Amino acid sequence: MKNIRRFEEYTPQIADTVFVDESAVVTGNVSIGEDSSVWPCCSIRGDIHSIIIGARSNIQDGSILHVTHDSEFAPGGFSLSVGDDVTVGHNVVLHACTVEDLCLIGMGSVVLDGAVVQTGAMVGAGSLVPPNKVLEGGYMWLGSPAKKVRELTAKEKAFLEYSAQHYVKLKNRHASK
Repeated sequence: MKNIRRFEEYTPQIADTVFVDESAVVTGNVSIGEDSSVWPCCSIRGDIHSIIIGARSNIQDGSILHVTHDSEFAPGGFSLSVGDDVTVGHNVVLHACTVEDLCLIGMGSVVLDGAVVQTGAMVGAGSLVPPNKVLEGGYMWLGSPAKKVRELTAKEKAFLEYSAQHYVKLKNRHASK
């Protein structure tokens, strides 16, 4: 497939049950786990460091995932890691950061180099997570820069798992066409 691109010695490793829309581009040192989905117009570019996306995670329309190379300004560089059961909303930028399991990154948000979104956190739409910031799990984070707003409700915590499962079902519907 022309939208799954080798870069130098790296070919994306994509599980058989992953849905990648034909308008999305996945390049280089990228691994995508079982039942995940990559929606229209996404760019996942593992050309200068690695990108790992876990199982049952969804990268929604127009999102950009990239990394930072090793240099005197970023010794060792920064990879990108997205855990299991993560929902990444439309037009999100994840740049060289870590998003742990069962998180939701709201539409239009930007998460920068070295930041960590811990398990069970929600980042509200349009938020900016600065470099190296750690967002505690179980809370809603919002703003520019992102600040802890409040603890998630039981319903919001349940929604994190629901959202991931919904996108597994939706990608199956799209893949069956």
